[in-house]
Amino acid sequence: MLERMGCGWLVLSEARRVLEWNAAAETILRACDESLDPRSDLTAALRSLIAGVPAHFAAGSLSWIVIRNPGDRPIIVSEEGAVTPDGSILVALLDRQPRTGPNPETLRKMFGLTGAETHLALRLASGDAPLTIAERSRLSRTTIRTQLASLFAKTETRRQAELVALLGRISVLP
Repeated sequence: MLERMGCGWLVLSEARRVLEWNAAAETILRACDESLDPRSDLTAALRSLIAGVPAHFAAGSLSWIVIRNPGDRPIIVSEEGAVTPDGSILVALLDRQPRTGPNPETLRKMFGLTGAETHLALRLASGDAPLTIAERSRLSRTTIRTQLASLFAKTETRRQAELVALLGRISVLP
């Protein structure tokens, strides 16, 4: 679930060397420094990422810092001292840029949506406006409004913002 949310984690030694990580952390760090090749050291990538941060991470503390990287894709870093005798530290990285939307099959099964309703839901979840969806799909505004009304009924939501928020929460499901 952490992977689908874009949440990465790293376990650092007391000397701040990366010992363990998940795929999302590696993806985030590599996206921050595209010059890294697959064999590059993630410790160096992390150090490069937090080099300009005007804060000191201490074991046992919890910090949230928004970092803007060269691609201006902000990520949030949290570093918390783990409760371990060896003084290891847990670092969480959260990519603020959404990477995945809801799984179409999960939406269909969960709410009994048709293919057209699922397509509309996915487009809304990605930030498209209903009228833009109508134009790009070459459908009438009435058709989109009818599908949207059906989406509201099937998902038991009342407003587009409420529907999009629900779709965001569902996007972490497989």
